[in-house]
Amino acid sequence: MMNHVDIGLLKKYDRPGPRYTSYPTAPVWTEEFGEKEARTELLRSNNATPPRDISLYFHIPFCESLCYFCGCSTIITRDKAKAEEYNDFLAREMGVIAPLVDRNRKVVQLHLGGGTPSSLTSSQTRKLFRNIDQHFAVDYKGGEISVEIDPRESSNDYLETLKGVGVNRISMGVQDFDPTVQTAVHRVQPLELTERVFRKCRDLDFHSINIDLIYGLPFQTVESFAKTLDQIVALSPDRIAVFNYAHVPWLKKHMVLIRESTLPPPDVKFALISLIGEKLGKAGYRFIGMDHFAKPDDELFRAQVEKTLYRNFQGYTTKKNADLLGFGVTAISMLDEAYWQNVKALPDYAARTLSGRIGAFRGFRLSKDDRMRREIISRIMCDLEIDRKMVLAPYGENFDTYFAQEIGVLEGFVPDGLIEISPDRILITALGRIFLRNIAMVFDAYLKEAPKGPLFSRTL
Repeated sequence: MMNHVDIGLLKKYDRPGPRYTSYPTAPVWTEEFGEKEARTELLRSNNATPPRDISLYFHIPFCESLCYFCGCSTIITRDKAKAEEYNDFLAREMGVIAPLVDRNRKVVQLHLGGGTPSSLTSSQTRKLFRNIDQHFAVDYKGGEISVEIDPRESSNDYLETLKGVGVNRISMGVQDFDPTVQTAVHRVQPLELTERVFRKCRDLDFHSINIDLIYGLPFQTVESFAKTLDQIVALSPDRIAVFNYAHVPWLKKHMVLIRESTLPPPDVKFALISLIGEKLGKAGYRFIGMDHFAKPDDELFRAQVEKTLYRNFQGYTTKKNADLLGFGVTAISMLDEAYWQNVKALPDYAARTLSGRIGAFRGFRLSKDDRMRREIISRIMCDLEIDRKMVLAPYGENFDTYFAQEIGVLEGFVPDGLIEISPDRILITALGRIFLRNIAMVFDAYLKEAPKGPLFSRTL
């Protein structure tokens, strides 16, 4: 990744745009796709040739306190009884979904996200995994079994429980160690506490540890975030994700608690982008894709080199050919030809699961055009290049012919040094990696049709 970027170039491309955890993106999904359609697609997915593996996602929405920057679907509570009841809802939902899925399909990825999965007690966590094992065939030996944790809610007993149930990857939120920033976003998490939890995870020999950071938070400066980056590098996690703070108070009402006047101005935010690439690059981390860095011996980096990297709602993964089944309130499922999302309100979710219904309230079935554009966007986000000769071969189409108009638009990125175009491929340059979202947007057929009003965060 480039260490220093021209501010004029950053300003030119800084505009609202999707993050492409899916294509088509969620704003174009429709409530015409519901429970009936989800059931049909689940049954259809069993007939894929070759058979597709399974990825499971469980949304644990509970948090003990509200982080003002949070864009996730959360429920703020300290009442552990609510989590116990929710555990039962998840079990009932699995009981509805599992019979529709071929038991011979192996679960190669399992992820607990939130909210805060570490808000579950150790006994609740063990119960959840028992229920999962009752309904699905999880590959604990070769699969990715990961959990997001909040170090503030992760005791030694809880971490030992995770290891005991088969978890092999940990992702922990930090965001920023600066006390002023932490106070402003209502997440006070001292370095010493994070170090203790991190060392315990290392002692337990989890296969991979990721740390999440956010740039663009209130009161951040280049100097203060440089210190945070140095402290993170000193811990030496296997992966580091540095997300761009998305200030979207029209979508997340609690973000009004962050005063816009305290957010870094564009020149500071752009300087932070350069700082991140410089610091992590010098520390030996490799740029994986949007926001993500990994050590050269990490599976994510090897997958990128081997062109087997994939991106979905869980982020970057090495498990490309797997159907994602989401469980819990707001959880998203992603099959090869369809997506859907569960209902957003906990009472609605509870009513659905208690009555034996699938929680889907909106979704989308992909056309051939959608799937081809998704493949192109995925290759941009994961391979950092497009193989013009082979990328559309599985669809029986020629890239240059089908996307002639888009290639013409891409040529506009060449003078700025963001891409290189040759007869065989379109390569995203080291500089262009900062602008992946902008490049991917060229292939988004729905942006012109998007409803009026703000939908997406800014790309930079």
